[in-house]
Amino acid sequence: MSEFVDEALLYVKAGDGGDGVVSLHREKYRPKGGPDGGDGGRGGDVVFVATAGMSSLIDFQYESSFRADSGESGGNNYRTGRSAKDRRVRVPVGCAVYDAQTGDLFGELLVPGQELVVAVGGGGGRGNAAFATSTRQTPRFCERGDPGEEFRLRVELKLLADIGLVGLPNAGKSSLLRMLSAARPKVAAYPFTTLQPHLGVYRAGDEESYVVADIPGLIEGAHQGVGLGDGFLRHLERTRALIHLVDVSLVERGDPVEDYQIIRRELDAYGRGLADLPTVVGLNKMDICDDDVAALIEDELRQIGCQYEIVRLSAGTGQGVDALVGATVKHIRRIRREEEAVAVEQPKRLHRPAPPPRPLRVEGPFELPEEEGGGLLFTVAGDEIEKLVRRVHLNNNEAVLYLHRQLVDLGVLDRLEARGAREGDTVRIGDSELEYIDSAYVLDD
Repeated sequence: MSEFVDEALLYVKAGDGGDGVVSLHREKYRPKGGPDGGDGGRGGDVVFVATAGMSSLIDFQYESSFRADSGESGGNNYRTGRSAKDRRVRVPVGCAVYDAQTGDLFGELLVPGQELVVAVGGGGGRGNAAFATSTRQTPRFCERGDPGEEFRLRVELKLLADIGLVGLPNAGKSSLLRMLSAARPKVAAYPFTTLQPHLGVYRAGDEESYVVADIPGLIEGAHQGVGLGDGFLRHLERTRALIHLVDVSLVERGDPVEDYQIIRRELDAYGRGLADLPTVVGLNKMDICDDDVAALIEDELRQIGCQYEIVRLSAGTGQGVDALVGATVKHIRRIRREEEAVAVEQPKRLHRPAPPPRPLRVEGPFELPEEEGGGLLFTVAGDEIEKLVRRVHLNNNEAVLYLHRQLVDLGVLDRLEARGAREGDTVRIGDSELEYIDSAYVLDD
């Protein structure tokens, strides 16, 4: 049996956009043809694809970095560069994807074939043909492509099951799963036999089937990471109902009622609705427990407030198993009907929530240390302005003049001047540092 892995840390990098190009049209009878440089192609996205049949994240232990290709540069004669294909990464159904640094949820993949775009490719830069105007008829500059997004991601797998089996170690969950389905979990008489979740399918006739998940034994403090429980409690979040098994065979050496309460406290402390799931309590191992003792245990459970249906069974012999499952299936059928009544078609392709836009912001002045040349520093931030500067080739004088005109039109220079900026001061926009030049010196273009 392969190892079960339910969490992975990944690095993803979308493709960069292709650069635009500078090109001037040349033909035998048109020696002064205009600019015809094309735009760059778009970089590829990184897309997670929910794949039926995958049940673990173990593959990501061997490959954890995924990059999409970049778009191609534009060409002459207005040719746009070829856009790159998306990098598609297969993941199990039931994955939740988070930003590893901020903890923000990118999305959850709950349906086979569903896609989640986790990193968006950069847009292509414009060629010089895009900058031709009546007063700038032969532009000799173009734009760089935008960089693709990159993230470090935390991927969690949460199993999708109709019924979750819970109980202390050795409560008999693995034996019950074996009785219900073709699953063959390892079973033995010692705690923590089950070291990973097991899934089985219980078939009720020809038309109905139910996925059953055996969650590794929980102990007191599991919601805080004690034992095996913390890493596996999340697998209960998407189950529709619980079977809570209590071992009544050790009544002389233990307290089945306290065992029941330990699990209930852990479910309640973990939160996220686990304590509210429909539940059937199974008093297991009745083949070695007297009915009178079982009746006393039932009475004590009622006295401490247990309102759930209680069924006596033996997972080892099969006694009472049909009654236990029948009581649970009633809840599943009701929940399925409710889900169908309010079902909304899941979108095929999901996108992570867009970050809030960053408006233009000008700050300063700040004193630059002598080792950095001294003088005053002003900072300019904002999505639009940073993208504009990032795309410009700052070693091209004509491109710099174009950028300067854009800074004037966007009101950036007026805001810098209002803060006291003077000729020669440093202006930092994104990763670029520019020298402040008064707008009065900008040439008309």
